[in-house]
Amino acid sequence: MKNIYLVKDLSGITRVSVYTIKYYLKLGLIKEVGRTSQLNYRYFNDSTVKRLAKIRKWRKQGICIDEIQNRIKGEALK
Repeated sequence: MKNIYLVKDLSGITRVSVYTIKYYLKLGLIKEVGRTSQLNYRYFNDSTVKRLAKIRKWRKQGICIDEIQNRIKGEALK
């Protein structure tokens, strides 16, 4: 079974701010795997942690968000 994280937990694990996580969600760089039925909290899993690590590495290399979006779209096509 995969681990499940809320936004604040994901932020703590990846050291990516909640604001940035929400921005990446808006851009489609990451996706939630589900939501709670009553409170509508977003759920994420280990694949999101890996994706955020990859995005963070690219950003540290100076790669712009548009290029990161293209790379992620390319990965999805494989």
